Amino acid sequence: MRIVALPYRPDSSVLFEALRSEPWPVFLDSGRPHASQGRWDILSARPWATLTLRAGLAEWTDASGTKIIPAVTPWAMLREFLPRRPLEARHLPFVGGAIGYLGYDLAHRETSEQAAEGMPDLAIGLYDWAVLVDHQQAESWLVGAGLDPETDRLWPELLRRMATPDPVQAREPFRVTGPTRANFNHASYAGAYARVQAYIRAGDCYQVNLAQRFSTPCTGDAWEAYRMLRRLNPAPFSAYLELAGVDVLCSSPERFIRLQGDTLYTQPIKGTRRRAAAPETDAIRAGELRSSEKDRAENLMIVDLLRNDLGKVCMTGSVEVERLFEVQSFANVHHLVSSIRGRLCPGLDAFDALAAAFPGGSITGAPKKRAIEIIGALEPDRRGVYCGNLLYIGYDGRMDSNIAIRTLVRWGGTIHHWAGGGLVADSDPDKEFQECLDKAAPLAQMLDCFRRVF
Repeated sequence: MRIVALPYRPDSSVLFEALRSEPWPVFLDSGRPHASQGRWDILSARPWATLTLRAGLAEWTDASGTKIIPAVTPWAMLREFLPRRPLEARHLPFVGGAIGYLGYDLAHRETSEQAAEGMPDLAIGLYDWAVLVDHQQAESWLVGAGLDPETDRLWPELLRRMATPDPVQAREPFRVTGPTRANFNHASYAGAYARVQAYIRAGDCYQVNLAQRFSTPCTGDAWEAYRMLRRLNPAPFSAYLELAGVDVLCSSPERFIRLQGDTLYTQPIKGTRRRAAAPETDAIRAGELRSSEKDRAENLMIVDLLRNDLGKVCMTGSVEVERLFEVQSFANVHHLVSSIRGRLCPGLDAFDALAAAFPGGSITGAPKKRAIEIIGALEPDRRGVYCGNLLYIGYDGRMDSNIAIRTLVRWGGTIHHWAGGGLVADSDPDKEFQECLDKAAPLAQMLDCFRRVF
């Protein structure tokens, strides 16, 4: 394993641009310098192996070529896929391993052949080297795990690029080329809302997170769009990935699961208010969210769900709620956030934790299994990457992951984004519809910056 200090740069996007010519570039972005919550950025490219799952078929690609492998559960495939190596750089969160996405539709893989317009349900690369940027300590490193012989050949060039990044290469400008179309209008959303209420009255569920999808034709380089997004809506669990033909532009504020040592940690979000320009009004909205009985009840439902999920893999009595109903303020919205931790049972790992908790309860509802079934019946389109996870899992077993909300996905000539909210018995359909539009507004605003007259 090698670790070399690099010059610190407050904006890691400059470093990422120096890596974009390589295959499968990834940028796990803390939102700096535009936000204050995040700490670590992780950048890499050119994985020595990749794993994709599409329509029930898994493909493994490495230096020897591509082969189809048995598609058992995603967690079993990932465990077999990822080598385990004890690594010594405990002060760094990641020194090589898996980076990529788990699509929401893995939640119902029996229908995966219908998943989002043919894009992979899962795309993961194995990365032997990475650039780590610590914005808290204003330090940066190039790290290499030493599992891929190709790293030795690349190392001098990587050091040069990171020390003095080359000028940005001109690419086709990103352009929106047509109107945005939603898969719900007010009337069809109201119809789906009524069906959710019927399920709640029948005792099938307590909460269902119903989402809308917005689709926009586009051309050009999606990285240009992401650079705009991270300025308009910085968030601590953001990311930009180019994997298997899918461009993922994410400005998520929500952590899913972190595993550090034997400690599991999750921070569900449930409850939203749009921010106001006037400080007095903004403070009033944050106070309204903090005291809202409805939002607190919804948040508590998800906290109980996640306590149960973590309890499947954590030691008895170790799961505890550290913070409940904390208001956290982001660039465009206030959120109600709770924090839960537990101690993983001996002999279990990150993949067991994912199997127990995927997909996140904050974007499904409760009880989870029935909520997933209702979502599948009511939403017109598969979610794809949206509401899945963007994550890293190191060779040493450490993991961190987000919930892929506030996310755009470019596939072919279309870029999609989504917004949803949790429906409960006392929800108001007009307010819930408007909340979706409020959540989608930063993404729509970003796309409008690239819109041509048509």
